[in-house]
Amino acid sequence: MGAIADYGALIEAVDSQNKRLQGPPQPDLWGGDIAKRFRADPKRQMEDSFEALAELVRPDDVFVDAGGGAGRFSLPMALRCRQAINVDPSAGMGQEFEKSAAEAGIENASFVLSDWLDVDGVQGDVVLAAHVTYFVSDIQRFIAKLKGAARRRVIINLSSIAGPMLNAKLFMMVYGEEQALVPSYTHLLPALWEMGILPDVRFLPRGTFYDGVPKLPEFPQTKEDAVEVALAGVWLAPQHRERADTVVREKFDELFQQDSDGFIPQWLPEVRQVLITWETGHTG
Repeated sequence: MGAIADYGALIEAVDSQNKRLQGPPQPDLWGGDIAKRFRADPKRQMEDSFEALAELVRPDDVFVDAGGGAGRFSLPMALRCRQAINVDPSAGMGQEFEKSAAEAGIENASFVLSDWLDVDGVQGDVVLAAHVTYFVSDIQRFIAKLKGAARRRVIINLSSIAGPMLNAKLFMMVYGEEQALVPSYTHLLPALWEMGILPDVRFLPRGTFYDGVPKLPEFPQTKEDAVEVALAGVWLAPQHRERADTVVREKFDELFQQDSDGFIPQWLPEVRQVLITWETGHTG
């Protein structure tokens, strides 16, 4: 198989495993409490990773965020450009987006409730897909849609280890088998090359930085809060939460190390943010 087919096969294996172990997907998987966690103040001090994106956006641009969730990127970008359009299939994310926009007084940003592959008529100067490609089986069609919507530039932001894989150790403990590999940049880049796209690739420093100054991470201060950290995320089906709670408590000393900063998770791998970008007018 080629790189595009390989990518799709990986996603299909992930979906098959999740369906076998967890049953059919929950309605609005990204809604509710998960959507609230993805919400962020549009007027917050922006991380250097956001500034790296913002460098590619001009004040008179229309910025499109494909799979933009609750507007973590699109709402602050709306404060810097002419218009922001946030496309996402989660109604729960849409509710958080609208609340954030209203509270920040942002009127040049809109939410489109749709899967990116189904949306029609959305165009922008710059189109972003941040931490979305981990879930896309038809990657060729998805990329073509990004290219077709972008008058000038496409940006793909992802983690060096795919976000859904960050809790692979917990997945193994709870479900008793290795988590199927979710593809990140090492699989996406060959697929892009196979499509004739030769993008620029930038690896951002580890950790969170503001104006080049590292921000120390914040860790849970109590055991109960630490357990909640371990149980958070879409890796765990709601119906398996009780089982997972028992496992995390039994393995607590293996999963967390306590020091003066709090309870530090030991299962999380080192990751870096990756920016993949190209100008659409230069790629045919």
